[in-house]
Amino acid sequence: MIRPIHHARATILALAVLAFAGRPASAAGALFDETKATTLFAFDSVSIPFTRSLLMELNRPEKFAGNPVVARGARSEPDHWGVQFYGSIIRVDGKFRLWYCALDGARGEQAEANPSFWRLAYAESDDGIRWVKPKLGLVEYRGTRDNNLLPIEPVLGPINVKVLHEPDDPDPTRRYKMMGHIYWMKGKVRHGTPVPFASADGLRWRALIPVTPDNAQIPASQIIVPPMHFEPAGGLFKWDGMYYASGQSPYHVTRPTHARIVRQIRSRDFIEWSATTNFAFARPEQFQLGKTGNDGKQSHEGVSVWHRGNVLVGLYGLWQGAQTWPGVTIDLGLVVSNDGLHFREPITDLAFIPIGPDGTWDQGGLMQGQGFENVGDKSLFYYGAADPRTWTAGDRPIPARGGVGLATLPRDRIGHLRVRDYGEGAAEFVTTSLAGRDGLRLYVNASGLGAGSALRFELLTHDERPLPGHSGNDAAVVHAGGFQAPIVWRNGPALRGLPARYRVKATFEGERREDIRFSALYIR
Repeated sequence: MIRPIHHARATILALAVLAFAGRPASAAGALFDETKATTLFAFDSVSIPFTRSLLMELNRPEKFAGNPVVARGARSEPDHWGVQFYGSIIRVDGKFRLWYCALDGARGEQAEANPSFWRLAYAESDDGIRWVKPKLGLVEYRGTRDNNLLPIEPVLGPINVKVLHEPDDPDPTRRYKMMGHIYWMKGKVRHGTPVPFASADGLRWRALIPVTPDNAQIPASQIIVPPMHFEPAGGLFKWDGMYYASGQSPYHVTRPTHARIVRQIRSRDFIEWSATTNFAFARPEQFQLGKTGNDGKQSHEGVSVWHRGNVLVGLYGLWQGAQTWPGVTIDLGLVVSNDGLHFREPITDLAFIPIGPDGTWDQGGLMQGQGFENVGDKSLFYYGAADPRTWTAGDRPIPARGGVGLATLPRDRIGHLRVRDYGEGAAEFVTTSLAGRDGLRLYVNASGLGAGSALRFELLTHDERPLPGHSGNDAAVVHAGGFQAPIVWRNGPALRGLPARYRVKATFEGERREDIRFSALYIR
């Protein structure tokens, strides 16, 4: 089940996001950075595998009333025909940094799908709402350098980019890394392939492999993965010491599937990439063969990832296909992964961020840019738009498209567990086995707690025996909700004497326990 988060007026949401996006964490209650903690989300059935008398629901984000927060430019600017948020937003030292693909009128006014029409562009913001396209002076466009274009050496035409920031990389020229979807020609047919880039400042980029461009494309002899069509820049993340690039491929791997599925390549050094791939995700209908081309349900453009340390939360294109382009639409679906290799939907085929109605900027189709942040009491989800009902195969001009939109939820309340009486008994859950060490502290993200409702937390051994001092009469009971409500035991908030492996048990208690909404458990 999915439940929308409602507000009395859209303007209230706008003001709230602006207020908290610009405030330091201390002003919102000194909230810690959850990406530095272990997070057990309510919708993550691997982290919380055991339940009874509980129902999981997802909360659909609310679209910002002022969308798009980044719009297409004026006619004289390089993004006046397209702001394609096949891109990334990263918050660095309090500033939001945006990389996206810009398209001018050339592609919109010509039939030829020329890769040189696509350019890498940049914007930035102090609050995530009000964006500036700075005049960087780095790339000449129509006789002037007064624009927000970024140089790529050598010159290539990316239509999808994802960026990572690794400030601790010992090589200062590689502290920003980018995977780009670059075209190459196989005979007379254009295909996609990955090209890795690096930058010292996120502004000036160079390819990490030898490339001799041909009309902003990479020659077939220089591609670094097997010679197939692969759109590789849907998502980019690092997991267990390896870099992964997530993307869309029409070719099945070990199981026959239909059309666009999610595949991933990997690298130890961001230069050499694997010839083998892993099959990361497909929708159930994709295993039921019989559809052709764009028809049927498909998984569009890989998975854009919010890296939460121990778990990945992501968005993918929920492709609702048809035999011809005018019937295709794309919502955004929610997925989760606990191993970096396999993604799953908490609720199958559910539109987490749906397309807008006809006549709105995000009608018809959405794009999953990689942009997620927790700021103040909000979780921010950025997304792009392009209506596939207007797409062509490169034989006709395309209409103007795109922009960057924002959708928000209360902080980390992507989903929740609530009481549902199945006649099984007490409403409770038990977590997966966790690594124990002295000094750990636990926090809960929950609402609906009060005088008649509480969450009771107990610690168990790996084989689920009660831990003395942290169970039974020594359990911790939380009566006040919040985004990061501390769980305090009789001997204080810090845990001591934990075994190497332990579990957490939570019980929903009180005559008003049906009011409780448990969203996440944090371990620091």
